[in-house]
Amino acid sequence: MEKRIQIDVLEPEAYKAMYALEKYLGTTKLTNTHKELIKIRASQINSCAFCIDMHTKDALKYGETQQRIFLISAWRETDLFSEEEKVILQITEEVTLIHQKGLSSEVYKKALQFFDENYLAQIIMAITTINAWNRIAVSTHKPF
Repeated sequence: MEKRIQIDVLEPEAYKAMYALEKYLGTTKLTNTHKELIKIRASQINSCAFCIDMHTKDALKYGETQQRIFLISAWRETDLFSEEEKVILQITEEVTLIHQKGLSSEVYKKALQFFDENYLAQIIMAITTINAWNRIAVSTHKPF
């Protein structure tokens, strides 16, 4: 893979701003499981090897099982994920693939059956943040 710019070195203030979003996410009520499911699934969709590697390792540290990690991309085809986790994965897909149809009314309404509005806002911010990290890592060929 060709060597590309290192935004963290060239534009450290931009990285500080991104880390501020991560710091904010650390103060939310999002569970570690929810955060890592979001990060892994969005990173799979965006083909971000750096982030998939990082967040699968993080998920394991937080007690996630290998089997569930292996099956995140096929979450619809297994009963290993709870209904609330499936909603989070669906939101992650729809927001990550926002150009297709955006967050559908059906999924939005279903999310409000499981989560209050603040938790849903935190889910959306977590998805937005990992998508930004994915775009930085993929466009700069960040090595892992």
